[in-house]
Amino acid sequence: MQASAFDEVAFFRAIADSGVRALLIGRRALIALGLPVMTRDYDFWIPADEAGRFNDALQPLGLLPTRTPDEARSHGRYIVEGDERVDVLVARAVSTIDGVMVAFDDVWSRRVLLPIAPGVEVAIPSIDDLILTKKFGARPRDADDIRWLQQLKTLSS
Repeated sequence: MQASAFDEVAFFRAIADSGVRALLIGRRALIALGLPVMTRDYDFWIPADEAGRFNDALQPLGLLPTRTPDEARSHGRYIVEGDERVDVLVARAVSTIDGVMVAFDDVWSRRVLLPIAPGVEVAIPSIDDLILTKKFGARPRDADDIRWLQQLKTLSS
């Protein structure tokens, strides 16, 4: 049996064309910035009221949600899966492990658009905001990622 080829450009184009305010977070955002990390999935942060449109955008690609938009809003997270796995954070704001509230609208206003292919861009948080999103959890790899991001920030300034 042959594995199907996931079309990452079509994936990002579908999200961009949907008009959903979707921020690529997690290690895929670090990879998009050129950092040498690996991951198996995609992580997005979206506003709660945009879960339905996000799901609709990905359905033609064979990516199906594990929760309805209402369930996603009440749980704060869900997964969209098919050939790839997409973890979706659904929240207006999230607290870091040290108690800092991070609001989606604030992060969105400071987003960076990275070109993926001609006419296709992906929105990621600024480096400072990516560091904050890495503080949503307390995994050892998040601490490693924060160090990578701090080094990148130093090189960029």
